[in-house]
Formats: sequence, C-alpha cells, structure tokens
Amino acid sequence: MISMKLLGIHHVAIIASDYARSRRFYVEVLGLDVIAEHYREARDSWKLDLRVDERTQIELFSFPSPPARASRPEACGLRHLALRVSDLDAAVAHLQAHGVAVEPIRVDEFTERRFTFFADPDDLPLELYED
Repeated sequence: MISMKLLGIHHVAIIASDYARSRRFYVEVLGLDVIAEHYREARDSWKLDLRVDERTQIELFSFPSPPARASRPEACGLRHLALRVSDLDAAVAHLQAHGVAVEPIRVDEFTERRFTFFADPDDLPLELYED
C-alpha cells in the first residue's frame, strides 16, 4: 500500500469582500510580509501571497461579488484560522491599539494554553494561540 506523508500546511486561502481593506489588515495590523501580489485580469481578481512563517502562507484573494459566509462560528467547513504567538498579552494589546475587538483571553481546558478570538474585516474568525 502506498502511503503519503504530509509535511505541514503550505497555505490557507481567504477571499475578501474589500481587497484593499483586507490587505491593510493582514499586512499592516497582523504584520505579514508580502511575498507576491498579482492582478488576474481574466478573473477581475487580486491574489496576494503573505508569509506567516518560514513554511506557511496566507493567500488573500478578491473576486467580484463573493457570497457571504454561511454563519459563524459553527457552520460546516473551516471553523477558524489559529495563529501562534509567543506573547498573547502583547499581541492582544497590538490588535486593540489598531481598533480590533478581541474576545477575553481563555485557557484551553486540555492543553492549559491561553488563546483568544478576533475577526478580520470580513468577520472571518481568527484565533491567537500562545505557544
């Protein structure tokens, strides 16, 4: 039997309703580095590749009139995107200084790690998880 070995997650793709607003959020607020940015004329769409860490990227797309997310947070499909941070308190303060609403910090009952949730400009649920 042939088996496959996954090496990790390469990227997560996000479709934004307002490309410029989401680009500012992911680049200026979250501080992600731009790897590449392309306008795809045939699709009237932008594609922005952002570096999360040495191995992981976020692809930010725009499309004309994308449908809204079904509901949150318990809709079938991707529930949220969790990002690792070393200092949760500093990360929360940074987001709040940029006007981003952040839920109260919680502690995972199984791992005893601290985490919190916030949202991107399209209300995509994002999590900060203290590593």
